[in-house]
Amino acid sequence: MFAGNIMAGLLGIVTPFCSCSAIPLFLGFVEAEIPLGVTFSFLIAAPLINEVAVIMLIGLFGWKTGLIYILSGLVIAIVSGWIIGKLKLEKWIQDWVFKNRADDVQTINLNLEGRIRKGFLAVKNILSKIWIYLIAGIAIGAFIHGYVPNDFFVSILNKSTWYTVPLSVLVGIPLYSCTAGAVPVAFSLIEKGVPLGTALAFMMSVIGISLPELIILKKVLKLPLILTFVGVLAVGIMLVGYLFNIIF
Repeated sequence: MFAGNIMAGLLGIVTPFCSCSAIPLFLGFVEAEIPLGVTFSFLIAAPLINEVAVIMLIGLFGWKTGLIYILSGLVIAIVSGWIIGKLKLEKWIQDWVFKNRADDVQTINLNLEGRIRKGFLAVKNILSKIWIYLIAGIAIGAFIHGYVPNDFFVSILNKSTWYTVPLSVLVGIPLYSCTAGAVPVAFSLIEKGVPLGTALAFMMSVIGISLPELIILKKVLKLPLILTFVGVLAVGIMLVGYLFNIIF
């Protein structure tokens, strides 16, 4: 039942993509008619638990914290993708995506050189549709990331109350960072007294459901599907935040 989602989640772990750079590959999966829920499992797993995250988390937080985070992130990716798949939301994909679907018969008959050429053409076609959204999203995230100090986040997250975990997710959504940039920020917050689960929930929302990513997705997906993606993933992240706060 979860086989496709599990494979997509594991593929996400070994691919070094941030949330924005994973979207063109996500779009390629959709065009190749891979089930929507499976593609979302990849889109969630790729930024949350890639090999950079694994090395940095274990190095900064230790084996126990790192392994629990990795397993939790994988479960989020698998279950969230499965839920989205079960909801049958394909009608909320932008119409132009389906017009770009490749001819499978032609692809099968191509030699290696032809496949490489077709791959380059597919990348060019995808980027021609979303490049302005990609640049705008990264620019917005970079501006916010560069001009909002850590002390601002500490002041609103440094509390051991139930609402700080969902608040950390809401605060993290407008931001953008790759894993390599977000993990040290989370570590800095923890050093300043922010609870571990709250800091990790903040980090996961920055990596997994950032505003720049949503801006790019708006070119590919219609609003109901984007809101479903955000809602399902946000709930999963909050549960992981509460789990870490309980354990640690």
